[in-house]
Amino acid sequence: MSAARWPGVRAVLFDLDGTLIDSAPDLGRAANQLRTQRNMPPLPLSAYRPMAGAGARGMLAIALGIQPDDASFADLREEFFDRYQGCIHEQTDVFPQVQELLATLRRHAVRWGVVTNKASRFTDLIVQRLRLFDDASAVVSGDTTPHSKPHPAPLLEAAARLELPPHACIYVGDDHRDILAGQAAGMGTVAALYGYLGLDANTTAWGADAAIDLPLELLKLLDLS
Repeated sequence: MSAARWPGVRAVLFDLDGTLIDSAPDLGRAANQLRTQRNMPPLPLSAYRPMAGAGARGMLAIALGIQPDDASFADLREEFFDRYQGCIHEQTDVFPQVQELLATLRRHAVRWGVVTNKASRFTDLIVQRLRLFDDASAVVSGDTTPHSKPHPAPLLEAAARLELPPHACIYVGDDHRDILAGQAAGMGTVAALYGYLGLDANTTAWGADAAIDLPLELLKLLDLS
């Protein structure tokens, strides 16, 4: 873990999938439903997990070998979305240590929020089901602003909702896009190495200010442990 420290931070913003929640089982389940419908055998969760942070794009690439420039991508993405919405609550859960982490932030009056590329139709369902998010100070989805990460607009929107300057916030995520967005927004950045990361990710090349192997390690960066 790097030596970056933010003792005066006033808010922590988190990515959602792969950082706060483990949604890979339900994403993989929806992708396997597409395979089953096409008389293809299901793939193990281990095949899907690294790319779960890429959402439909990642799941369609693993399940069907379909890329965004494929003529059938848009229709298959909508089919995947429908399947995912139908099973979004079956196995998705909070990562270990996350509840304790957020409880500690609350005790120290550090506000927290979520900035995700997940569309609001899915983010809202998860936020409604998991009471973890009841005291989130901001929830920004991929379609909340005209741009999604790695553009800084969603992070700047979250800071505005918190009525804080961006430099008073740090952003934690498990994807290179998260780090790029945080840097562009003028926030400190933390790579969540316990997350999905992507295939063959070189996380040291992301340029994050710090990296954590477990959620509670964040507290040491904030001098709250």
